[in-house]
Amino acid sequence: MQFSACIEMLFTKETNSHAERIKLAREAGLDNIEFWGWVNKDIDIIEQALKDNNMKLAAMITEPMLDLTKPENFEPYLNAIDASVKTAKRLGANILIAQAGNRDVSRSFHDQRGCLVQTLKAVGKQLEGTGVKLALEPLNTRYDHPGYFLNSTVEALDIIDEVSSPNIGLLYDVYHSMVMDEHPATVIGNRVDRILHIHIADHPGRNEPGSGILDLKTSLNWLTDNGYNGLCGLEYRPTKATTITLNKTYNILK
Repeated sequence: MQFSACIEMLFTKETNSHAERIKLAREAGLDNIEFWGWVNKDIDIIEQALKDNNMKLAAMITEPMLDLTKPENFEPYLNAIDASVKTAKRLGANILIAQAGNRDVSRSFHDQRGCLVQTLKAVGKQLEGTGVKLALEPLNTRYDHPGYFLNSTVEALDIIDEVSSPNIGLLYDVYHSMVMDEHPATVIGNRVDRILHIHIADHPGRNEPGSGILDLKTSLNWLTDNGYNGLCGLEYRPTKATTITLNKTYNILK
């Protein structure tokens, strides 16, 4: 499996510069990087750093990050998608990351789910012919994202199946899933083909693999054995110099 360095978390102790983090990722032997939002970055500098270091951008978050469960955000989100697609294509990425947003306790789960499905169906149509896909990400609500709407991988996959668009898939974050006591083989089952991208970190602490209690190697092996052939995003907080934790990660996962 090939890895992608999330430069929002890796190499942050070494430098504040995203361009320098791209260079450090290349020096560490990585071919791919990813980041979260793009509107807070100098895209000209990012583009040049990717070219200078012969690196590829694996994924980035579509912005603005709106609650896709709210009907009032339907039009604003669709109107903004094109800018994220344009930036992703400029930087060579074919995956945009989407998060559902937080749960509104004043509205039913069914109503919010319906808004999410409606929005994703419209986005799926809007992405036709762009070569860019949208990956919906469930998150854990126990530690990192209390109040988030979508904390179930099965629910996310059911939503993706209901949307039924080749341009909408799953960002499967093994860390978030296992923190919610999910087991990859059980919650993914025969739907590995819906996964567009993977993230990993260990628990507790969301640090590098091997720092906690999660059996990440078994999970990744199961995913690859069952057909996943995409990238694995390293989205963890290094407890030491990033290169040291990368070597530890490779030894554990490869």
